[in-house]
Amino acid sequence: MTVSLEQLEAFVTAAEAGSFSAAARHLRKAQSAISLLVSSLEDDLGIKLFSRATRNPTLTEAGKRLLPEAKLLLDRREHLIGVARSFEEHVETRLVVAIDELYPEPSTGALFAAFADRFPHVELELLFPATKDVVGLVLGGKADLGVMWREEDLPPMLGFHTIGWVPLILVCGRDHPLAKSPVTWEELKRHRQIMVTKRSDGTEKHRLRVAAEVWWVESHWVILQILQQGVGWSLIPAHILENSPLASKLATPLLQFDEGTHPVPLELVWHKQRPAGPAVKWLREQFAASGIDYRKAIPDP
Repeated sequence: MTVSLEQLEAFVTAAEAGSFSAAARHLRKAQSAISLLVSSLEDDLGIKLFSRATRNPTLTEAGKRLLPEAKLLLDRREHLIGVARSFEEHVETRLVVAIDELYPEPSTGALFAAFADRFPHVELELLFPATKDVVGLVLGGKADLGVMWREEDLPPMLGFHTIGWVPLILVCGRDHPLAKSPVTWEELKRHRQIMVTKRSDGTEKHRLRVAAEVWWVESHWVILQILQQGVGWSLIPAHILENSPLASKLATPLLQFDEGTHPVPLELVWHKQRPAGPAVKWLREQFAASGIDYRKAIPDP
């Protein structure tokens, strides 16, 4: 049994267009050529795909069943052509991007939806490690790009570009002592602080440490669960608090020593010595143009 893609194309187009003549116009072929292709496909398969009892042919039960299978084969043909074209244009076949959860999720969704449209044949892996781990992944070649909280001591092998700012907001449970009145700096020191761990030690890990007693947790989302139980306080990215279903069960205390927000810069990093293909270059441009600034989305205390 021999089935050609040309036969399948005639079958699918006739089924979707509603007639052989409409399919012929769409494919820029003679109507007799479409009829011949469909008839030869029916002969090769040994079944009737169309009923010709009416003026315009209608799909038989077998035709209805085989139509999605034929579409799938034609789609895979287009996919194969697209992948081949990507090789011709030197587009990467696979990318890994490591993103700190400080980067707002809504921006992530919109960015990579655009990426899927622009590079439909690039396999993508998104990792969400802590900031210090982003550096290691990019340095070790396990990530092509990284998005992270700016580090003061960035390895010289990495290139970087500041792509925006995200404010950290002091949050605690509604029944926590800090929620009762404007908070002083000394009061913060007396209460347990919950911080995001970076799986490594060093000055970066302790940059925002204020309290004498600290718990380390890998996820801001889990920290919010702990805070609502009245355990400790934490500095939480504004977009995470804004999108959390726990927001109504938490407090953002008034502070006596500042306005209560601590913007931190987000940076895009890459390895200077690794060549960048079209997909990486496009992502770098899009991240740089995104203008992330959640300082305008700070919730009221």
